Amino acid sequence: MSFTKLAAAAAITLAFATQAMAEEKFKVGYLRVMDDAQAILAQEAGLYKKHGLDVELIEFKSGTDLIKAIVGGQLDSGVLGFTNAIAWASKGADLKVVGGAQNGYHAMIVREDAGIKDINGLKGKTLASQAEGSTADTVLKGVVLKQAGLKPDDVNVMGVSPQVAVQSLAAKRVDAAFLFEPQASIAKLIAPVKQIYEVGEVWPFPCMVVITSGDTLKKRKDAVWKSLDAQKDAIDMLQKKPADASKYIASYFISEPTLKTLKKGELPREAVITDAIKTQVFSPAVTTKEQARMQEIAGILEEQGALKTKDGKPFDVKSILELGWQKDRKL
Repeated sequence: MSFTKLAAAAAITLAFATQAMAEEKFKVGYLRVMDDAQAILAQEAGLYKKHGLDVELIEFKSGTDLIKAIVGGQLDSGVLGFTNAIAWASKGADLKVVGGAQNGYHAMIVREDAGIKDINGLKGKTLASQAEGSTADTVLKGVVLKQAGLKPDDVNVMGVSPQVAVQSLAAKRVDAAFLFEPQASIAKLIAPVKQIYEVGEVWPFPCMVVITSGDTLKKRKDAVWKSLDAQKDAIDMLQKKPADASKYIASYFISEPTLKTLKKGELPREAVITDAIKTQVFSPAVTTKEQARMQEIAGILEEQGALKTKDGKPFDVKSILELGWQKDRKL
C-alpha cells in the first residue's frame, strides 16, 4: 500500500474514532428519590443537551450498586450519599466528589396510634429506614438516636427501600419510619401518621453529592463539568420554580396522575411533588462548613466500623474532594 493510501486510511480511522468519542454518551446514575432530583430534572428538562452533553440516565436501587458501577467504569458520574464514596475510597477506590446536590432532610414519621412523642419514644419500637451503611442509616444511628441517648439495638431497625418503608408504615407493620422526600410527604398524606423530628433542622448535613471516578475526571473532565453546569441549572429551577420542576419529575415518584389522600381527596401528583421540593435545600457547591460536617460523619463511620483507616489515622475527606468546577464557576 502506498504512503498516500496509508495516510488516507489513517485519516479515516481517526475520523471514525473522533466521531465515536463525540457520540459517546455520558452516563449518569441516580436513585428514585427527591435527593437525586437535580439529575432527573436536568435530563427531563433538556438541560444536559443545552450544555452540549448527550446523557443516558440510569436508575439504581441502592447507593452501593451505583457506586460499584462508577468504580467499575460503567458510569461516568452519579448523585448519591457521600458515605458510599468515602467508604469505598478508604479501601482504595479512586473516587472524587466533584459537586454538591442536596442537604440532609430526613423526617421521623410515626403512626398516630403508636404513642411516640419524640425520639426517646422509639425505644423498643420497630423503625423502617434505609439499608445498613447508607448515609441515612449512618446519621440515624450515629446522630439521631445517639443524641436522644439511645443505642442502635434499643430500636428494631429494618433496612428497606423508601417505598417499602411507607407501605410498612401504612400497613402498621412498623411503628415509625425515617424518610426522605417525597416519601415523607406521601406517607403523611395517605396514612394516619405524624412527623416528630426533622434531622435537617436539628443537625444539617450534606447528604447527597456528585461523584465520579478519578479516571473519568482525567479522561472526560470537560463532560463532567458540563454535567455539573446542567445540574446547577436544574437546582436553580428546583429552588426558584418548584412548580415548573415538578411538571418534569413528578411521574418519577408517583405513577398515577393523582394521589388518593386521607383528608384532601385526590391530589394531582404535581402538587404533591411541588410541596415536597419546597421542603428541601439543594446546592451545587460543597461549602467549607459542609466539608467539616463530612469529616464529622467520617468519624462516625469509623466509630461504627464502616470506614477503613490507615495506620490508625482518621480518614481525610479532603483527599476525595475535587472542587475545581465550583472554583471555576466562582460558587
